[in-house]
Amino acid sequence: MEKFFNTVRGLGLKRGPQRWVGGVCGGIADKLNVDVAYVRIAYLLLSLLPGPAFVLYVVAWLLLPDQRNQIALQTLLARRSARP
Repeated sequence: MEKFFNTVRGLGLKRGPQRWVGGVCGGIADKLNVDVAYVRIAYLLLSLLPGPAFVLYVVAWLLLPDQRNQIALQTLLARRSARP
């Protein structure tokens, strides 16, 4: 699993500091070098269409590292495996 998480970190995409919920739109905006409002509007329009927009957002939140380079899914798995 460690190799997978290192690969995700190597993508250079992080959840952004401009966050309303999880920072995913802020991170995408930062990577694309556009205003975060455009990404949020695009996500809102995408979520109006029938499809997996919410699921994709949650998956991105779990897999994208935050500003401290920590991945939420990796942290959750580490806590779970540390339990007796």
